[in-house]
Amino acid sequence: MPSRPKSFLASVALAAGTLLATVGGAAAHPHVFVDARTQVVFDAEGKIVAVRQIWRFDDAFSAFASQGLDKNGDGVLSVDELQPLAKVNVDSLKDYDYFTFLRVEGKRSGFKIPTEYWLQSSDGYLTLFYTLNLMQPVKPDAKGVTLDVFDPGYFVDFQFVEKDPVVLEKAPATCKAEIQRKGTPDAATAAILGQIPASERDLPPELKAVTSDLANRITVRCP
Repeated sequence: MPSRPKSFLASVALAAGTLLATVGGAAAHPHVFVDARTQVVFDAEGKIVAVRQIWRFDDAFSAFASQGLDKNGDGVLSVDELQPLAKVNVDSLKDYDYFTFLRVEGKRSGFKIPTEYWLQSSDGYLTLFYTLNLMQPVKPDAKGVTLDVFDPGYFVDFQFVEKDPVVLEKAPATCKAEIQRKGTPDAATAAILGQIPASERDLPPELKAVTSDLANRITVRCP
C-alpha cells in the first residue's frame, strides 16, 4: 500500500505526477479538477453564518487519493474509512484559505476552523463536504457581499456545476445570489501555465494577477 499523502495539495501533486508519468503527457496547471456547489447559510436574523462547500474531485485524483483506504476489502469506501483522508484534506486547506474568499465592503472576512466535514465515494468520484462558520455573522445589504471560490495558484481548477450551483439556505425572501462563473485563460497564458510542472505549487505574481480572473464569484444581495 502506498504511503498516505501528508496534505491535500501533496496528494494532488502526487496524483498529477503519477498520472503524467503513466501517460507521458506534459505537466500543466491545473492538475486537478473540481465540480463545486456552495450553500450560503443564514440565521433567523437574516445574517450569513456559514458557507458549506461540496466539491466533487475528478476521477483520476479520486482513484489515486483513495488507494488503500478500503480497510475491510468489501469494495466500498465508507464515510468512516474516508474520514482520516477528509481530516487531512480539511486540515491542510486552512493553509490555502479553504479556496473560499468572503469579502464585505471589499474587506476579507474570516472563517473558523471547520469541525463538520466528511468525504463520500460514489461511482469512482470522491466528494468532500465541509462547513465554514464565519468568525462574525454578516448581514448583506443592497450592495451585497462577495464569495469567491478558486485557487489563486490555479493548481486546482474549480468549476460551478450547471444545476443549482449556489443555494441560499434560510435566507430572507429579498435575498438573491448572482453567479459569475470562472473565466478561461487566453492562449498565451495557457501556454505559460502548461510549462509549470506539478512540483511547483506557487505561480509568479504576474500569473496570479491573471488567475484572479478565473474565480467563481457569488454576490449575495439583500435589498
